[in-house]
Amino acid sequence: MNFLLILQAASSVVATASEPVQTEMNLWTMAKYGGPIMIILAIMFALAVYLFIERLITINQSSKDDPYFMQRIKDYIYEGKIDAAIKLCRDTNTPIARMIEKGITRLGRPMSDVMITIENVGNLEVAKLEKGLSVMASISGGAPMLGFLGTVTGMVTTFYTMSQKAGGNILLGDLSVGMYQAMVTTVGGLIVGILAYFAYNYLVSRVDSVVKILESKTMEFLDLLNEPVK
Repeated sequence: MNFLLILQAASSVVATASEPVQTEMNLWTMAKYGGPIMIILAIMFALAVYLFIERLITINQSSKDDPYFMQRIKDYIYEGKIDAAIKLCRDTNTPIARMIEKGITRLGRPMSDVMITIENVGNLEVAKLEKGLSVMASISGGAPMLGFLGTVTGMVTTFYTMSQKAGGNILLGDLSVGMYQAMVTTVGGLIVGILAYFAYNYLVSRVDSVVKILESKTMEFLDLLNEPVK
């Protein structure tokens, strides 16, 4: 009886020892299996995050609107205080203030010259707001392609391993490295690309909203110049 109990205990120990130890798959483990391409994707992701935050702060600062700014400009111009109007524009330090300042410096010239001057400054201001967006667009399109490149290289590694095992037994563990790289790089590339794509479109929409504000303020300034003094 005791002998049977000993056999049962030994068999349970052997069964427990033969069970494979399962480890949890996390993002860090997946990244390690992805190979060098995951490093490039990580750099692209960090760059996209930096550009998004930096551009968002810049755009938010540019979209600030002082409801009394144009009224004060109007009062200064009607009172002949051109220097005070220019000083107000420089102290405000926003795209619309810089556009209005350039327009004020062209007072006395034909209205077409004033309009062209303001438009030129406006184009420069919009270009400043769009700085870095081309890089964001490149990341949104390039990251998935880089992930697919990792898929191809991973499959090449897998088939190369299979060719080296020709005529012998091929274990699943021998193929896992290439297969992991193929799948993980695809996932990583798609994640980075999708996030960068949405971030890019959001920033573009914010820039468009700032452009509309600049256009409305420009028209308000031109109407101010054409308005007869009461």
